[in-house]
Amino acid sequence: MSDDNAKEKPWGGRFTESTDAFVEAFTASIGFDHRLYRHDIAGSIAHARMLAHVGIIREPECKRIVDGLEDIRADIERGDFAWSVALEDIHMNIEARLIERIGDTGKKLHTGRSRNDQVATDLRLYLRDEIDILCAELGRLQAALLELAEREADTIMPGFTHLQVAMPVSLGHHMLAWIEMLERDYLRLLDCRRRVNVMPLGAAALAGTSFPIDRVYTARLLGFDAPAANSLDAVSDRDFVIEFCSAAALVMMHLSRFSEELILWSSAQFNFIELPDRFCTGSSIMPQKKNPDVPELVRGKSGRVTGNLVSLLMLMKGQPLAYNKDNQEDKEPLFDSVDTLKGSLRVFADMMPALEVNREQMARAAHQGFSTATDLADYLVRKGTPFRDAHEIVGRAVRYGIENDKDLAALTLEELQDFSSSIDADVFEVLTLEGSLAARNHPGGTAPAQVRAAMDSVRTRLANRES
Repeated sequence: MSDDNAKEKPWGGRFTESTDAFVEAFTASIGFDHRLYRHDIAGSIAHARMLAHVGIIREPECKRIVDGLEDIRADIERGDFAWSVALEDIHMNIEARLIERIGDTGKKLHTGRSRNDQVATDLRLYLRDEIDILCAELGRLQAALLELAEREADTIMPGFTHLQVAMPVSLGHHMLAWIEMLERDYLRLLDCRRRVNVMPLGAAALAGTSFPIDRVYTARLLGFDAPAANSLDAVSDRDFVIEFCSAAALVMMHLSRFSEELILWSSAQFNFIELPDRFCTGSSIMPQKKNPDVPELVRGKSGRVTGNLVSLLMLMKGQPLAYNKDNQEDKEPLFDSVDTLKGSLRVFADMMPALEVNREQMARAAHQGFSTATDLADYLVRKGTPFRDAHEIVGRAVRYGIENDKDLAALTLEELQDFSSSIDADVFEVLTLEGSLAARNHPGGTAPAQVRAAMDSVRTRLANRES
């Protein structure tokens, strides 16, 4: 015996009983996919115009459909739209409202398509827009770092390896390193966008449609580079989502590393920087505390974005062709990665220009740890000493400095000459922090002239994006 409640579903004709209430809620995606409404409506408008273009529906019908969809979009943006779990997802909610609004003409919209190619199209339209926003945020953070680098081009700080003092560098040079990391992130997202910008619409459920559709026309309306080449792949492919989440995980990993430096640098032990109060919080029990919550939280959020990537890889690894219900689980990890990355980039771009730098403390730290030891070894090599011998000589000089609590630059000429007769009075030119920086005068080096040249290059690169 037929159950009339089953007929309320757009697919209910084949069923004789209603969906179990818990199953209905369990399988519904409207709780999270409603954010795709703009992209779903844009895809439907393009599909309707294509149907009219090839003569499947008449132009007046197309106009009624388009006007109805635009009215629904306005309703949603006003908050005047009731989402129904019974209608499962964004597609059926909008289609049901369209039919309610314009009658039987609305039932013609779904001709020649399936929810399988519809959702894949929606996701690509959504992700394309989000990548554009994220690329802009990356550029904004790079510009903030460039501003800081220009301000601190002559600020000397210790460079580290193994978190041990290695060689002096300029803070400007250090900021440029982060700009280069973010540049790779920017280029990865742009490259990912190319593979996102392929249109699945027209693949229908899995095999295409028997209607004489014009996929190139629809792709042009939606701004896609081309229709997907294979219908089976078009509806089942989520590589573009995984690739984006991989790129997002890399950006978050970079921001996590940056966060770690900011946390260390703002500690009393380093005291290199002061984070703006508006990006920090205090302690409920310790009045003196100023906690670097923003970088700590970004460092933590990097883990969830990496987790989203792993979730998507596990989601897809066991699926046969073509579409499977498993793919409903692709949206929440994707949306979360987009939101987390967008928020993290925004807060960093807002925070970095307001960073206060303790230049004197950075210079004091650069004087510690024998940061010009390599400069002394290079000096001896230029005097004719083989590098391995120079390394040994300087190592003994460093040990002497440790035992006597004196930096290399604080040793007298006589003390230095005890280690090598090749050392003359000009040695002190290379043992200064400024001399060490100036000596690394090649592209990519930390010499002030090279740092400024690199800044010019970055400035031009960022300006070219905007033109």
